Amino acid sequence: MGAIEVVDLAKAYGELRAVDGVGFEVAEGEFFGILGPNGAGKTTTLEIIEGLRRPDAGSVTVLGERPWPRNPALLPRMGVQLQASSFFERLTAREQIHTFAALYGVRPARGDDWLEHVGLVDKVDTRVADLSGGQMQRLSIACALVHDPEVVFLDEPTAALDPQARRNLWDLLSSLNDSGRTVVLTTHHMDEAEVLCDRVAIMDRGRVLQLDTPRRLIRSLDAPTRITVAAGQLDQGQAEALPGVERAHADADGLVLTTREPAVVLARLAGDGHLDGIAVAAGTLEDVFLAVTGREYRP
Repeated sequence: MGAIEVVDLAKAYGELRAVDGVGFEVAEGEFFGILGPNGAGKTTTLEIIEGLRRPDAGSVTVLGERPWPRNPALLPRMGVQLQASSFFERLTAREQIHTFAALYGVRPARGDDWLEHVGLVDKVDTRVADLSGGQMQRLSIACALVHDPEVVFLDEPTAALDPQARRNLWDLLSSLNDSGRTVVLTTHHMDEAEVLCDRVAIMDRGRVLQLDTPRRLIRSLDAPTRITVAAGQLDQGQAEALPGVERAHADADGLVLTTREPAVVLARLAGDGHLDGIAVAAGTLEDVFLAVTGREYRP
């Protein structure tokens, strides 16, 4: 049995089918991502799995237990970081996490350790109301982890973080997974999912459209590789005549060659002495995401 099993899950709000027949399994110790545009049903799906919402149909088990109706035996085994957290605004960061620790019967020193892990040591005496959005996000994650849960749910955990804080948090989340915990997150950052997740489910309009490892999803797209050659090394006609090149066009960085045979093209460029300043960009999870969900603006 997996750590999480979701079978034919459904949830509607009037005419809107927020979750429409979703099913997947998350193995113990897996880092699982749920991706999708705004309104895809990611957060509703996560909240049903966490036991925060009752599904209209389908079933969910977490660590062999049903999360709904609210299951007191399951709650200490889960850590939940919500997309929007509510704190006691007049408490300091230290008082806030000590409160969470006390609720789970955890010693206060464990809360202090987690404030250090998420980089809030210099904010321990700052009231929550005075924290920035990114600092509050990090505090929310620390509170979700203070009791050492077996399964961790993270809803867009790096949404308000700057690039440095986001990368530091990646290291923390990887260490959580390496220690054997099951981690489920939603994110809009495709690079984040590609780096962290063992598998990802791409959702749109309440359904799971694709589910696999990031590498297999990228490979299945058969996206071309883009090789950028520095300006002045060869012209467009010469580039288009190279074996394996499908097309060539100029951009601000030089000449971009599109190919599905990058080894052939790179070998020829090397033989002709055109490797100085070269850049190679293969297909990414973002390419898969856009191919599956489309590029149009959503209301």
